[in-house]
Amino acid sequence: MVLVGRIARPHGLRGQVAVSPETDFVEERFVAGATMWTRTAAGEVQMTIASARVQGARPIVGFVGVGSVEEAARLAGLELRVPEATLQPLAPGTFYEHQLAGCEVETAGGKRVGTVSRVEGVAGSRRLVVHGLRGEVDVPLAGSICLEIDVAAKRIVIEPPDGLLELNEVRRRDHLPADDRGRSRGGRRQPGD
Repeated sequence: MVLVGRIARPHGLRGQVAVSPETDFVEERFVAGATMWTRTAAGEVQMTIASARVQGARPIVGFVGVGSVEEAARLAGLELRVPEATLQPLAPGTFYEHQLAGCEVETAGGKRVGTVSRVEGVAGSRRLVVHGLRGEVDVPLAGSICLEIDVAAKRIVIEPPDGLLELNEVRRRDHLPADDRGRSRGGRRQPGD
């Protein structure tokens, strides 16, 4: 199942919701009659779109069986997913972001950086979260940095600007050097600090 949107909040008084899309095919994906799946406390739930329109860049969606603002409010935060087999075919050289998970990342010089665990961020500021020997590294998903993306071979070649990998590296606190007050620099605060 592939994420195509997240329900943001109720919209209006008739049970509609605003959706934060996670697809480039908003108008094709969010149409009356389309089915999507979400996970609730009750398990996997299939939802059918009763009505849909796009307002700005966001779909405003009504689901079958959801008729009030109170019912819509209970949906806030749920992820909307579809089977991978229903995705639109893409042009050569393009990819879906979920296909990047599991790709091996290396520099143009052949140095291994790690494996992509996920893609985070919003349009225009997406980043690859890469797990490697040095911990977790965030790599901007930008054409000037990601020189080659081959999802079939599960390989990404990057040309990071000087210091990018070290700057975005997240390490455990006990691996960071101490400053002159005996505290670790740059780490996240731990409980009890």
